[in-house]
Amino acid sequence: MGWGTAIDALTPLDLGAVCLFLLLWLGVSPIIENPPASRPSTSKLMSEYRRLWMQEFVKRDPRIFDSQIVSSLRQGTAFFASASMIAIGGGLALLGNADRLRGVAQDLTSSADPVVVWELKLILMLVIAANAFLKFVWSHRLFGYCSILMAAVPVDANDPFAQPRAKKAAEINITAAKAYNRGLRSVYFGIASAAWLAGAIPLIIATIFALLVIVRREFTSFSRTVLLEDTDRTPS
Repeated sequence: MGWGTAIDALTPLDLGAVCLFLLLWLGVSPIIENPPASRPSTSKLMSEYRRLWMQEFVKRDPRIFDSQIVSSLRQGTAFFASASMIAIGGGLALLGNADRLRGVAQDLTSSADPVVVWELKLILMLVIAANAFLKFVWSHRLFGYCSILMAAVPVDANDPFAQPRAKKAAEINITAAKAYNRGLRSVYFGIASAAWLAGAIPLIIATIFALLVIVRREFTSFSRTVLLEDTDRTPS
């Protein structure tokens, strides 16, 4: 069965739910990474603290503490990359047993969709998981680049190359964090995409819920309030 026939098997409500899902999934990251100056996101505030970190890093001796931080960041990205790989493997296994999946799903919903529709639902989940994996792997690699740049920063804070190299390390660190955060958002939406197995309406509800969770944590969370407190050199 070709892709055209497979898409024809979807209902208008299914197509609308998928379009909403893709729109919110692809659209939320640019908004979070480029918020209005009057309302910075948590990620934006943390980017400024990463720059402050590298400014302090130049003056710190020894720098074991900084290397431990980078190592912990890399461990986090490695963990989520491994989890994404497991999810991809599980999805591929289910894709080869779509008939069995349909039988199980029919116990939860009265839908009598053909097998190809269940395969499309699994493919959506696989696409999200694959995107998350690629983001985490790239983030892991960028944190590695950052550690090398940090090692290239002269121990003498007065060295003319100290600050320029530290600034490069900061920007690479920020880029790595962006990839990591995008991977996490893919995880949120990947979980939401599983709701499509129960129908289009559950997918719409799960998608909106995932969006609200992400937006709340970026723009109205307690952690953001703490970062905005004017008790230090607040980056905002």
